[in-house]
This record gives sequence, structure tokens and C-alpha cells, in this order.
Amino acid sequence: MSRYEHGPEGGPERTFAALPPARGRGFAWTWWGRAWLAALEDAALEATAVKAGRRLARAGEVGALTVRPGRVTAVVREPKGTAHRADVLLPELSEQEWDRFVGLAVEQAGHLAALLDGDLPSHLIEDAAIRGIELLPGLGELEPECDCGAWDHCGHTAALCHQVARLLDEDPFVLLLMRGRGESTFLRELHQRSTAPPDEPAAPGEPYEAEGVDAAEAWAAADIVPALPALPAVPEAPGGPPSYDAGTAPTPAVDPVALRYLAGRTAREVHRLLGQALGNGGPGEPDHRAPTAAEDVVRLADGAVPDAVAERLAEGSGRGREGLATAVRAWRLGGPAALAVLDGEWPVQGAALARARAALDAAWETGERPSFRREGNLWTVPDEGVQLRLGPDGRWWPFRTEGGHWVPAGAPDRNPATALAAARPAPQAPVPRGA
Repeated sequence: MSRYEHGPEGGPERTFAALPPARGRGFAWTWWGRAWLAALEDAALEATAVKAGRRLARAGEVGALTVRPGRVTAVVREPKGTAHRADVLLPELSEQEWDRFVGLAVEQAGHLAALLDGDLPSHLIEDAAIRGIELLPGLGELEPECDCGAWDHCGHTAALCHQVARLLDEDPFVLLLMRGRGESTFLRELHQRSTAPPDEPAAPGEPYEAEGVDAAEAWAAADIVPALPALPAVPEAPGGPPSYDAGTAPTPAVDPVALRYLAGRTAREVHRLLGQALGNGGPGEPDHRAPTAAEDVVRLADGAVPDAVAERLAEGSGRGREGLATAVRAWRLGGPAALAVLDGEWPVQGAALARARAALDAAWETGERPSFRREGNLWTVPDEGVQLRLGPDGRWWPFRTEGGHWVPAGAPDRNPATALAAARPAPQAPVPRGA
């Protein structure tokens, strides 16, 4: 249970009772909760501190959390009973940034309705980021303070961040409060902006008088409003395209086989998006970014492609048949992110290199770590023909050599040891004698 209070300087403050242990469950299931934990993993130089914090949070060693603009605070206990005050600081948005964000939120009715329903629309966050308003923490924005004396994130501040991720799952307005706006103030500004005449913008912070019908009266009279029809069910399968070459001469420069294939793939994509919109489209968050031309060629090549179409895709992609097959393999493992890791190499320097080395050191016991040869973001074990590729988000992608080429060998993992195990070929079962 939480309550609104006022801090020592009159600002908004919200206190949450200590959360129960989180054994047997993850710390974030919403996309914004996962983004918060990703910011912690990007900020912490020591992977061991993140692991220690996860253990403390999972065991319920984090006390009540106090959230105020720019800061979240809690007392974190160690297993032996030592208690430490841990703080995590996050920069507040400026008044100009808040004014632009409120204006952006009321531009679309869907954004406004979702916020009033306690949801944080991903489109809204993406649109705000494009306009230079970052609500989710960026690289280096989660600044730790702990009385244990650590200069970087320690197990205590990491434990606090894991509990904050659980709070964000339940109430995204906690994130807005850390960025500088309490829920009541933010909703009041939304109301003012959405109801003010175009030539009379509402001034932030001014009181307002609500107009309209009382909510209790509207609810009591709900029986006079006809019920909305139920949403249509998602078809069991996408429809098939019509025939483009029956009884008519083909249009010059139009290949009926390729056109039919494209129409079929379009129907499948529409079917998938409709399933997501109606809530039964499978796991994962939809990717709202428009694919690049290079990504779209690989997506189209993923499936039972007619030979003539496959040849055109291979030629148009510049990869050739074998290279396109490898790209499709990567696409199936991780979509655009996997394709970027397959095609690109980049330098790893500074804090990113320090975090990578710390993750490698923490993944194996002393003396068990393989000998890597590093080139940029590629860590290769030469004598085994396996390789780890570090993605921009800190995940390790497993690769192995097949036919003289590097090919993706599995899904990425934050733990390099887990990724390397996926890269290594499975051991062959012994052949029985006499077989």
C-alpha cells in the first residue's frame, strides 16, 4: 500500500511498504519495468553487484521505499543483519520538457485514455524520445548513493533498483514521480490541457473546476446506454491471396508468382498484428519501428519461398543464397537485433568494455574461463571454433563456424557462460559396438 505525503520542502513524496520476497518469479513483466532493469545493468560496472542485489531483493531484504522527484530511497539489510541506506538518483525533467510531454500526451485520445487507465503507452514514450524528452533512464542516469561507501552500484543499490522495477510493473506513475511530477499534478495538467480551448492554454499548476456529470451518476445510469458489441475473434488463419495469372495476360514487369507470395506474406503479417491488438498475439512486445529495406528482405525470405522469389531476394539483398540463409537463421533467433549483430562489428571501449570484462570474470570460476581473442565486440575461442558477440544492449550472442562461415547458434543471454554453452556443438552420443 502506498500513500501520498509531502517531503521536507513541500514536494510530492510517495512511500511504499516493503514488498514480500520474490522467490520463483521475475522482477519485471512490463516493458517499462524491463527497461528500468536494463538501465541498471548498463550502469553497473560490476555484474557481481547486480547479482548480489537480485539475491537481496528476491529474499525480501529491501525495506519500505520512499519515492520523490529525482530520488528513491530504502534501507537494505544484508543476510548477517547489517542495514544500509541506499539511494538511486534520476535527473528530473525541466518544466519545458514536462509542458511538451503533456502536450504530446493529449494529442492522441488513445494516449490520454491509456494514461488515465494507469498504462504507459510505448508509442507515447517513443514519440517523446524523438522530441528529446527521455522518461526512461538512459546510460549513466541511475546514479547510486549508499552508506556502505561503494562509489559505483553495489548490491544494496542494485537490490533497490530491482524492487523499483516491481513497483513500476504495478504503477508506471512512479516513474513520472521520479522524473518530477506527482500523479495528481500530472493528471490535473492533462485535464487542463485536454479541456482548454485552443486559444486559451491552461497554465500548469492552476486549480480547476471539473465540469460534466458526476461519475457515480453516470455509472448509475449506465443501463440506458446500449452495450457495445464484442470485438470480433481473430481468424484461425490468414486468408489466401487471389490468383494473379488466371485468364489474363501478365502485366509487363510484374511477376505473378512474386506478387502472390508478397500478398500471402502481407496477409500473415496482418493476421499477426490483429492477434496482438486483440490480446492473443503471442508473447513479446510488438515492434513498432518500421523495418529497413535490408531487414524486410530477410523477413520475406523466412518461409517456404518459391525458387524464383528466393533467387530474386538473394540477389536483391546482395547476400547470395547461402548468406541469405544465414541471415534468416539470425532473424528467427532475434529479429532486427540479431541481424544487426550478424552484419555489424563495432568497438567496445571505456565503461562498456569494463562491464563486458566484469561479466566475463563473473561468469566462470577462477581458472575455468576460456581463452578469448577479442576484436571489437567479437570474443573468439580460436581452438573451439566458437565466438561470442556483444550486442549494444549488453547481451551476448553465440556463434560457431559452419562451412568456414560464422553462423548464429542460439538466442542471446546476459550471462556469457550460458551463451558460450549454446555456441558449442552438442556432444555426440557414443555409437554402440556392433552398430
